[in-house]
Amino acid sequence: MYNFTLQMPTRIHFGKGQISHLSELKESGSKVLLVYGGGSIKRNGIYDAAMKILKEAGLTVEELSGVEPNPKIETVRRGVALCKEDGIDMVLAIGGGSTIDCAKVVAAGAKYNGDAWDLVIHPEKIQGALPIYSVLTLSATGSEMDEFAVISDMTKNEKWGTAAPCLKPAMSVLDPTYTYSVSKKQTAAGTADMISHTFENYFSFETGADVQKRFGESLLKVMFKYGPVALHEPENYDARANLMWAASLAINGLTRVGNAPVWCVHPMEHELSAFYDITHGQGLAILTPVWMEHILSDKTAPIFAEYGRNVWGITAADDLSAAKEAIEKTREFFYTTMELPKNLREVGITEQTHFEKMAEKAAAGCVGCFVPLSKEDIIEIFKAAF
Repeated sequence: MYNFTLQMPTRIHFGKGQISHLSELKESGSKVLLVYGGGSIKRNGIYDAAMKILKEAGLTVEELSGVEPNPKIETVRRGVALCKEDGIDMVLAIGGGSTIDCAKVVAAGAKYNGDAWDLVIHPEKIQGALPIYSVLTLSATGSEMDEFAVISDMTKNEKWGTAAPCLKPAMSVLDPTYTYSVSKKQTAAGTADMISHTFENYFSFETGADVQKRFGESLLKVMFKYGPVALHEPENYDARANLMWAASLAINGLTRVGNAPVWCVHPMEHELSAFYDITHGQGLAILTPVWMEHILSDKTAPIFAEYGRNVWGITAADDLSAAKEAIEKTREFFYTTMELPKNLREVGITEQTHFEKMAEKAAAGCVGCFVPLSKEDIIEIFKAAF
């Protein structure tokens, strides 16, 4: 385990009715930019509840609505303009990870003199941000407690992640009941996303990081247990609560620092989303077992075997056999248990025209990953997933 620094400044209010803590936003000023997506928060009552609390706290609210599932830079730019024109003091996101990601870059863009896209492709240019708050409505990305944001420019077929410590929310409200209305598709995709976050941190050759490894395995067990429950019993509080908290913990740094290599499956999926605008979690579920099989070797087999034995209870003594069984268990969970798409054709990708360009960009984004992947490796993975 190598040296690391970890800071988690986000104040979490977890449980039923915790939206009442939105009154705490007044500590950051008087003008709020409320960021949300397609309007579901108005249908389920969260919008009205939030507005009532904010107004009672004496806060003035401006709105940025219509955030896309893969948030676009154009929407970020609209938000930045609102912040600068109206003298916004803080940004409040109500929604899932896409909404929170958009709000983060809006908050940073409000403190930047150039174009917000600069902050996506050059994270080092992020020097500050307005205070960020969130009310989570979808368990998946962990954006409610981390420093990352992913934004797309579909005019260029580009989707990039950015990050800075100042993008960590000051406070997040996590009420599991707000995820009761999440569709089966998004519940499954969200579960796949949080599992992938844990995998990206877990699979490494780093030695001595037992705390991070065992913590990651515990999170995976929770996800594998409660994902199917939430899928079939959407108002099961324990399932929704455990998934919500597991998603936050999977990416807030506890399993990553001192252990994880550069991520590799996410850069590959970002290319799929950038070119085909598919659901992120579905893309991860399609690619992950294929990636596992592609890099399986005598060197990686002990790592996959460790995962299989500690998470799935696999008893095979031979590492290669245990590794293969673990990969098959993962595939069965995604495709059978969670009913996720099995290949790229099932999400509407019917040609391989862009695979070479996608692979070139993905290879540049995953230098230093668990097992090095060349452009040719990634093309093979895309084709195997097709």
